[in-house]
Amino acid sequence: MIENVNLWSSIPVPALLLNGDDTIAMSNSAAESFLNLSAKALFGSDLWEKVMVDAPLEDAYARAKDRRSPLFINDVDVGSGMGAPMLCNVQIAPLIGSDDMMLMLISPREIASRVNQNGNSNKAAKSAIGMAEMLAHEIKNPLAGITGAAQLLSMGLTPEDQEMTDLIVAESRRIVALLENVEQFGNQRPPELSSVNIHDILDRARQSASVGFGAHMFFVVDYDPSLPHAFADADQLQQVFLNLLKNASEAGHDGGSIKLRTFYDPSLRILQADGTQARLPLQIEIIDDGPGLPPDIANDIFEPFISGKENGTGLGLALVSKLLRDGGGWISVDSVPGQTKFRVSLPLAPKTDDGDT
Repeated sequence: MIENVNLWSSIPVPALLLNGDDTIAMSNSAAESFLNLSAKALFGSDLWEKVMVDAPLEDAYARAKDRRSPLFINDVDVGSGMGAPMLCNVQIAPLIGSDDMMLMLISPREIASRVNQNGNSNKAAKSAIGMAEMLAHEIKNPLAGITGAAQLLSMGLTPEDQEMTDLIVAESRRIVALLENVEQFGNQRPPELSSVNIHDILDRARQSASVGFGAHMFFVVDYDPSLPHAFADADQLQQVFLNLLKNASEAGHDGGSIKLRTFYDPSLRILQADGTQARLPLQIEIIDDGPGLPPDIANDIFEPFISGKENGTGLGLALVSKLLRDGGGWISVDSVPGQTKFRVSLPLAPKTDDGDT
């Protein structure tokens, strides 16, 4: 059923494997503790009798099961009826290699908060990321076959029928892009820090956005030309700016604006893990005029699997935060209706022997 039992047992959040008839096939120890029920009591039981979700989830789950597509539900009360429910995020996805089985992950927000605050955060995060990376790798291989088969089929079809194969190819590529986000999030490659020109990287990201996902937006630039070089990984910083511009473009309406602003703030410092303070005087702001972040997720927007978009993965901003933290930078957000401002703060490039940065 699930070949790697150790991996299944190490998932740090409640996990349930579901049969096609909505009965529970397997549960991990975290699920047993969360639901206050033994594996024996859960096995073969109807999902909706054992897991009570304060949301009309059954119909959405049935559609996801029929379409073999993932489903994400944020901020819902989940319980078993044997105690007070907890505020959770729920992720459901089809089990690869099965025609009808589904995997359900329940992420209690209180547990996530405690994990982030104690010494077990790295172990829990690495277990979850490792599971996600393995699933991403396994899913991408059959997707390549599906895409190739659809392209071959389209060669002998009428233009009307080709619309369906084109849809298969487009959706397969979209899923691959999501999986690559998961793999990037788990990438443990250390940043290659060097002296970089922020404006060069920003302009490349802006140009890419303006002819692609941000073609419907109007870009405004307000750069400080005297800004010195930053100490960062150029490729990772490019990815950060692209992700933020994509987020701003998706939030904006046709003809909306995205402002890119840079300035110097010598007062900004952050406390590092070793207790020392780091200066981050180089500021980059990406500002959109969209509706703003939903208030219920604004404080957690950089956490994995937190998204204000229906069926959003919640990995884009989590990846941005991870890349910046790994490189010694910082990101913050200030959002009200009509304006959302993401601020990236970076350290200065060290001076060389000749005084240049």
